[in-house]
Amino acid sequence: MNAIKNFIADEAGITAIEYALLAAGIAVVVGTAAATLGTKIVSVFTGVTNKLVAPT
Repeated sequence: MNAIKNFIADEAGITAIEYALLAAGIAVVVGTAAATLGTKIVSVFTGVTNKLVAPT
């Protein structure tokens, strides 16, 4: 019975779960930002490339 009480009272697993959820949230934010900025950066470089004149 003491083993069950100790298991329920143990908060070490909860801390690990909190860190895992935090890491997952950060990964989602970084992925979203990379996807959004990636398309914008490509459009900027495409615009610059289109404005360059080939040497003659």
